[in-house]
Amino acid sequence: MSVDWGEVYRSTFEELVRFLHRKVWDLERARDLAQEAFVRALRSEPREPRAWLFSVAINLARDEARSVLRRKKHLALLRTEADEGRQAPPADQAVLEEEERNQVRRALAALTERDREVLLLWNAGLSYREIAELTDLAPGAVGTTLARARRRFVEAHGEMEKERAAHY
Repeated sequence: MSVDWGEVYRSTFEELVRFLHRKVWDLERARDLAQEAFVRALRSEPREPRAWLFSVAINLARDEARSVLRRKKHLALLRTEADEGRQAPPADQAVLEEEERNQVRRALAALTERDREVLLLWNAGLSYREIAELTDLAPGAVGTTLARARRRFVEAHGEMEKERAAHY
């Protein structure tokens, strides 16, 4: 059976980038990692390309996290061309947006690795079956794990909102 890589790319690339962006928090780096996943897929020709791509993406994101920790953020983050061409938002809006991004990061960090992984995979558009394959969960446990992860994320984010409101 031949894989239509053009169709796999069109149907999966943006979801893969979105998933990786939530793992590495750098859109340009997420795009690079997604491209790397596709390069590896073309070399390996997996039977289940979509699930395989996300599996590789998980490993690439973990490797990236280790690398970033070793460098201790000494490297400057590059801005995307879209960001450079866009007019900067008002300062107060930019501050609020950055605070919200930080809250989401902290709320995700408060989750267990499994909950975070399941939530991000689901958010990236993977099916319960695909999530089960990638996380070694039983297919019937994905829904329960996802519900728990969403609840914990909402609770963690809500607590941060309360803390932020108390400071203002």
